Amino acid sequence: MSPRPPSRRELEERLRRAEAALGAIRAGRADAVIGPESALVIRAKAAEQALRESEERYRLISQMISDYVYAFQVERDQTLVPEWIAGGFERITASTPEDLQQRGSWTSLVHPDDRPAALERTRRLLAGQDDVSEFRIVRPDGGVRWVRDHGHPVWDDAQRRVVRIYGAVQDITERRSVEEQLLQAQKMESIGRLAGGVAHDFNNLLTVILSTTDLVRETLPANDPRAHDLQEIRKAAESAAALTRKLLAFSRRQVFQPRVLNLNLLLEDLETMLKRLIGEDIRLVITRGEQLGNVRADPAQLEQVILNLVVNSRDAMPKGGTLTIETANVLLDETYAARHVGVTPGHYVLLAVTDTGIGMDEATRRRVFEPFFTTKGPGRGTGLGLSTVYGIVKQSGGSVWVYSELGVGTTFKVYLPLVTEALSEARKAAAPAPARGTETILLVEDEPSLRRLVKRTLEASGYQVLAADTPRYALQLAQQHAGPIHLLLTDIVMPEMRGPELAAALAQSRPETKTLYMSGYTENAAVQQGLSAPGKPFLNKPFDISTLTQTVREALDAAG
Repeated sequence: MSPRPPSRRELEERLRRAEAALGAIRAGRADAVIGPESALVIRAKAAEQALRESEERYRLISQMISDYVYAFQVERDQTLVPEWIAGGFERITASTPEDLQQRGSWTSLVHPDDRPAALERTRRLLAGQDDVSEFRIVRPDGGVRWVRDHGHPVWDDAQRRVVRIYGAVQDITERRSVEEQLLQAQKMESIGRLAGGVAHDFNNLLTVILSTTDLVRETLPANDPRAHDLQEIRKAAESAAALTRKLLAFSRRQVFQPRVLNLNLLLEDLETMLKRLIGEDIRLVITRGEQLGNVRADPAQLEQVILNLVVNSRDAMPKGGTLTIETANVLLDETYAARHVGVTPGHYVLLAVTDTGIGMDEATRRRVFEPFFTTKGPGRGTGLGLSTVYGIVKQSGGSVWVYSELGVGTTFKVYLPLVTEALSEARKAAAPAPARGTETILLVEDEPSLRRLVKRTLEASGYQVLAADTPRYALQLAQQHAGPIHLLLTDIVMPEMRGPELAAALAQSRPETKTLYMSGYTENAAVQQGLSAPGKPFLNKPFDISTLTQTVREALDAAG
């Protein structure tokens, strides 16, 4: 006989009791329903489940943290014992938490130069103070990472001491790198302005020395022993002029005559010279990129860049080695530009010069492009080679970076903007023009000794010279002069107004007057205005007598 099915009343009663029991359990009174022991088991299992869920959430969050967080237990003797470390600890330090426990102290990770500050930081934390510090971590492979560590101590009133330290560590290596690049760029810019100003003034003095020496030599008989002394003076002045040209290259204030050219073709022309330059104990390898793009640069200056880099690499391999020169088309993207100050994303042509020499440490790398900085012994270099490279590349719109390791070697990477224009045709040398004349020249130069020398030289060549020390006086002379003024010979940088402004003012009353600029340097604005465009007469200080008279003649004979 089958059991009788429950009635509706019985079912409703059972449902009521079940709901009451469920409510009691939710209210924490499970023992009132199922007994104390069973309720304890249920609560334990619920707590265990909640713990598992919490740990799982914490594990997932920790895995998503690119940096890392930590907790250190503070023993009574103030020893810090790692409780847990989670997140990107291994990625940043290339170590495991177990490695840190074996070392016995977290400061073992810190760069030796930063450890005193790290120990002071620990003292502040143990005294109950929050602390935010930036320092370097040294990885087992020798790599260095900058981190920002925010530590928070937990104070126990009963024990009257800090019992635990929580912290969050952020990897700031890229940020510090960009900051250092920015500071270095600002430093180089300041040095460049100083170097350019010194070179400009120094060129005025050198022009006087060179030209006066030539004038005196012309008055002496060929067999006069004093002629030899004057020649020595001239050689010394020419050496000084070479130094100022390097300073001007670094400060990006030298005359710039760019052309569209191809680095592969330039290397072909230089290869024989480079082999002789480096010697037989160094192997030269040139790898030319296929379908290499063109760049816009001054060919003579770009040759100087290559020669200076090659000489630097040669000197870094006193026992021989391999020198590799490579070219390639590259794309510098937004990510690269964000990590390298002054770089604009885009297509570039790469010139890389790599040696297997002694390499450089970090301190040397930071200063390698500074003028007069050298690691060579006395008499083995001026320290201007790499600063010249820096200035020329910057003036060409590019950038240069150095990568080096002690005992491994060095790579210099030069990036020049790629252009789509066709190669420029080589300019043909013009036949020398007569250096004498009878025209009238308005000379404007604020340096008295140089003004007197130029006036004397041009008058000796047959010209009529109106000399002025300021632009305003020059305009006054032009207004008072009854005859034509065939040429305005003016310095670019002067008090009151610049050369181009003076030329524009003079052109209002004398549009037929031609202009010849002279300067120890030309600023970027002057270059952009075409003052040093290819084929346009320009007198670059320091100059000698023949250069002065020849350039003046070319300016007078030029069309337009």
